[in-house]
Amino acid sequence: MHPITIICGPTASGKTSLALDLATEYPIEIVSADSRQLVRHLDIGTAKPTPEERARVPFHLIDLIEPGERYSAFRFISDASQSIDQILSRGRVPVIVGGTGLYLRALTDGVVEIEQGDMAIREQLERELVETGPEVMHNRLRQIDPLEAAKIHAHNRVRVIRALEIFYLTGKTKSEMAATGSYRKSDFEYEYYCLAPPRQELYDTINRRVGRMIEDGLVPELRSLVERGYLDKIRRANIIGYNELIQWQEGRRSFDDAVAAIKQNTRRYAKRQMTWFRGQTGCSFYETAAALRQKLRMP
Repeated sequence: MHPITIICGPTASGKTSLALDLATEYPIEIVSADSRQLVRHLDIGTAKPTPEERARVPFHLIDLIEPGERYSAFRFISDASQSIDQILSRGRVPVIVGGTGLYLRALTDGVVEIEQGDMAIREQLERELVETGPEVMHNRLRQIDPLEAAKIHAHNRVRVIRALEIFYLTGKTKSEMAATGSYRKSDFEYEYYCLAPPRQELYDTINRRVGRMIEDGLVPELRSLVERGYLDKIRRANIIGYNELIQWQEGRRSFDDAVAAIKQNTRRYAKRQMTWFRGQTGCSFYETAAALRQKLRMP
């Protein structure tokens, strides 16, 4: 079977526009891999596809959970795989589109069903890797979980750190977790294409997008949700755009400062996304949608 296409990249890089453009040539359906677009009611600030866009192309995995509701990468594999099966059964072509690297890596590399855990463990392991080097950390993994270490190159830092993190979080090796069914991986093969515009161009696009969100009614959307009793749930969702405007509404910052903070926090988020994708094995990068399309292999 032809590998399923993943179009990833930072927020505002043009992923959805590219996928919609592809739909003029191929019978595609889009499976969203965006943790923010899973959340119901928060539409403008998460840049969900418009009703017109959703009428042109079917989108999957949008509006699945309430604000603040937990959604794991483990569940994403099930939901995405089910959507892919349904799309294929109709003779159409699934394309994964999104910027949530954790979900995408779960699809391609698998994930263990555990809680998010203490981020301090991962941060400590990452510091140790910088201090001691990848070979030392891979050797530690070999001593803890030789079966898993044999599958991972010493310089695949992400997978080495994740395997060690699983052990320190659960007391069990990744190999043990896999043997007991607590490890899940998609049955499909995937091919990564990352849309990565030059940094300043991306940042300018982000700034303009935030301005459009304000013009399109982000403030009235938030006010309506607050009036309907969603304030605490929105806080728990912790999504850029809504957090800053809540602070403005509560008198903790000016409106202009809130908008500036949305832009800045979105730019920082995009930078973190790019750092993630640069560490993703097998990911190829393209500055423009046109360049990506030239290399894209569709069934």
